[in-house]
Amino acid sequence: MALILLVEDDRNITAALTRALSDAGHVVRPVGQAGEALKICTEDRPDLVILDLGLPDIDGTDALRMLRSVSAVPVIVATARRSEADIIQLLSDGADDYVTKPFSAGHILARIAAVLRRSRIAVETAPSVITVGPLEINPRQRRAALGGQALQLTRREFDVLTYLAERVGQVVSRRELLTEVWNQTRIGEEQTIDVHISWLRRKLGETAAAPRFLHTVRGVGVMMVEPR
Repeated sequence: MALILLVEDDRNITAALTRALSDAGHVVRPVGQAGEALKICTEDRPDLVILDLGLPDIDGTDALRMLRSVSAVPVIVATARRSEADIIQLLSDGADDYVTKPFSAGHILARIAAVLRRSRIAVETAPSVITVGPLEINPRQRRAALGGQALQLTRREFDVLTYLAERVGQVVSRRELLTEVWNQTRIGEEQTIDVHISWLRRKLGETAAAPRFLHTVRGVGVMMVEPR
């Protein structure tokens, strides 16, 4: 059983999905606007979000990005978009999975089960704390602190930081980060990695010219090291 936040403004779809999910043993909280969904995600912490993209108050893709800035909750996007470029962009923006409309109750239930299973395995197998000098990362609680001061990180920033911290002393290529953290292999998206590394450096109190934790290996990638 999971607490599922259903973000959908079509009453017929909401009623049908709520019934199907409830019959499967889940607790469903339906809302019709993205703003309300963002508030619930920060206060009530649902186990999973089903997010429709055609919302009346905020565009669904913008809502997805906003949600990812405040929460790591698994998100399944419900969309009528079918092009490969659209799907890749949704996954890059932080969706864990997607279903294209129209879809059956059995289809969405199978997707929910798979996403929840991956999420729970990730939590169960994650180390309790990763320490790199004064940097402490708790993957299970998704918290990070530098010198005892909490770092305010987006979901992607946290995922990148954790991935690198688990591989201290190893050079990690941009393509590896794109594949393992973003779950995509689209050529030409490596600049996204550089942007996130730059944001992380700023929050870690360093620069590319004067790195402490994140050292660029020119032409290869980035490596996290223990600061001296």
